[in-house]
Amino acid sequence: MNAELPQRFLGSTGERVSIIGLGGFHIGTQSDEKESIAIVRTALDNGITFLDNCWDYNEGGSEIRMGKALRDGYREKAFLMTKVDGRDKKTAQHQIDESLRRLQTDVIDLMQFHEVIQESDPDRIFAAGGAMEAFREAQEAGKFRYFGFTGHKSPYMMLKMLRLAAENGVRFDTVQMPLNVMDAHFDSFQKKVLPGLVEQNVGIVAMKPIGNKIILNSKTVSAPECLRYAMSLPVSVVVAGCDSMEILQQALDAARNFTPLSDAERTALLERTADAARAGEFELYKTNDIFDATFRNPQWLDESLAG
Repeated sequence: MNAELPQRFLGSTGERVSIIGLGGFHIGTQSDEKESIAIVRTALDNGITFLDNCWDYNEGGSEIRMGKALRDGYREKAFLMTKVDGRDKKTAQHQIDESLRRLQTDVIDLMQFHEVIQESDPDRIFAAGGAMEAFREAQEAGKFRYFGFTGHKSPYMMLKMLRLAAENGVRFDTVQMPLNVMDAHFDSFQKKVLPGLVEQNVGIVAMKPIGNKIILNSKTVSAPECLRYAMSLPVSVVVAGCDSMEILQQALDAARNFTPLSDAERTALLERTADAARAGEFELYKTNDIFDATFRNPQWLDESLAG
């Protein structure tokens, strides 16, 4: 077993994390919970340190399974991240505490606001009585160490979140967003958001490197090429969804064998994917509501909306 994987700094936090991270959503999709636990532990045994999760993944099942996987000394191997949906203080507080219980830990390394995708999301988070108040109090109470936010719909929404943060004297430790070969061509997070984060030394968590496998349907690029492209960007970690040991091994191999794309290789890859990417056909998280879980479940944002 080779546990050596490349590591990078997580922005200005001083933390080092593996170049590949394990996505949390897919951990809750296996019919056999034991398989999920085995995937998490195999990832950690082989040098993956960054674990992604979210309060709403698989109705909490992903956090519950990951919590079980982190028993028996495995918690010490992990830099553990999860996310919450609450936009008001009360809802966010409840979800933070529930995530702690499910993950069976006293402290989460990184907590993030999940799915900043609606125009009102940043305003609600920073409003009086909003979720940012819950985050400040939870961090002061030692419930998590660092905090950030995620989004997949629009670079504009990410920039609005960052602008409101600056206006309110808040510095995010991390930002998580889609970064892949298709994004480079269409309403691009890479072009519109990434440079500013690099300049500010914010930890950048790349997600959807293969777009939930949808990018592969373009027939223009392979999974290893997708992973290599994302890892070649100035990011801290690339989160890969692994729903089987085979897919986990693919991610491990990509990380172990990683060499940055040369300028010529990058140009060739982008030329090959340009036509397919032009209309966002293979980035449904931008052009369709298929990935917009909080939009379809407004009660996750505010418990008072639960019917």
